[in-house]
Amino acid sequence: MGTIVKRSRKDGSVAWLAQIVIKRGGKIILRENKTFERRSTASAWLSQREEHLGEPGALESVLQTKSNDNWVPTLGDAIDRYVRESNKKIGRTKTQVLKTIKDFDIAGKPCASITSTDIVAFAREKLETGVQPQTVSNYLAHLGAVFAIARPAWNYPLDRRAMQDASIVADRLGLVTKSRERDRRPTLVELDRLMKHFKDRSSATPSSIPMHRIIAFAIFSTRRQEEIVKIAWKDLDKEGMRVLVRDMKNPGQKIGNDVWCDLQEQALAIVEAMPRVAAQIFPYPTDAISASFTRACKLLGIDDLRFHDLRHDGVSRLFELGLNIPRVASNSGHRSWTSLKRYTHLRQTGDKYDGWIWLAEVTKKDPTLKFVRHGEFPRRRRSDRNIGGGQQQR
Repeated sequence: MGTIVKRSRKDGSVAWLAQIVIKRGGKIILRENKTFERRSTASAWLSQREEHLGEPGALESVLQTKSNDNWVPTLGDAIDRYVRESNKKIGRTKTQVLKTIKDFDIAGKPCASITSTDIVAFAREKLETGVQPQTVSNYLAHLGAVFAIARPAWNYPLDRRAMQDASIVADRLGLVTKSRERDRRPTLVELDRLMKHFKDRSSATPSSIPMHRIIAFAIFSTRRQEEIVKIAWKDLDKEGMRVLVRDMKNPGQKIGNDVWCDLQEQALAIVEAMPRVAAQIFPYPTDAISASFTRACKLLGIDDLRFHDLRHDGVSRLFELGLNIPRVASNSGHRSWTSLKRYTHLRQTGDKYDGWIWLAEVTKKDPTLKFVRHGEFPRRRRSDRNIGGGQQQR
């Protein structure tokens, strides 16, 4: 019924979170948590609380108190109800963030007693776990969604102004910050090395993920990684040279945000070279793609390159080809043209991929290409751990 979780702070100190979760019929009917400086104290509180709740009628008494008019909802109750009653599906990231917040002391506080000071303390506590200020900012943003509707929807006394004040204070204190806009783009030399690495791996192990094709598609389609693996054959409009991107990332609503996006001829050619072995064009798990890309960059000595940088490169390429903002947006799916303005300063013109040798490789059909279901991917080969048999480049 109870657990104790070790929590490491940024300064090296340790705290102990004691949690009690009781379920009936698969649903949580009671949740209590408390943080202690020593494990022995947390264990003592947990044992005492479990013993009390185990007494005849004790649990029913607590639940009855929650069900009558005197029940005081906690922030954890508000989060549970938000997740349970939201008509539009909540994304996986937001769900996980809200679930994590329930592991902090603030989740056990009555809604009416939560002040901006409590929220700032939570932000500081989260930062002390070793995450970046950008991550804390995301946590406060998702928590703010609960504060926004708790009072008008359920009459839970969460003070929305307290959330707003806390966000201002957290920003001034440096506890939160906006994500830095990246301008990293892969060079042709870096891409050539990645493409050769993955083509060699694909030739040696046909059941491996065709990463060289996925990398090229990410650039020429300007699609995000999670969008690429969702695209189904039925969502392809070959004649119209466009594809339906389902659940496209959007600050307001992601689930159900399906958008038609234009395809450049190179992206369409890559799609047509893929075998129809599943409902999706690229039927591979995102975590496997991400891990494979990150591992290859490390092995090849390619620094600070992320898979998402391929999309940035693709969007930049469209501007370098001379496309205006509306036409670029029709490819990238950006709703706000303002977010594309940062690309308009690009001075390079023309297509850096004109004559790129790997384009011919990824647009030809490969009869040996196989689809392997999730969990069946082959183990890393010895050659993956020693590229070229030489020393790693730095």
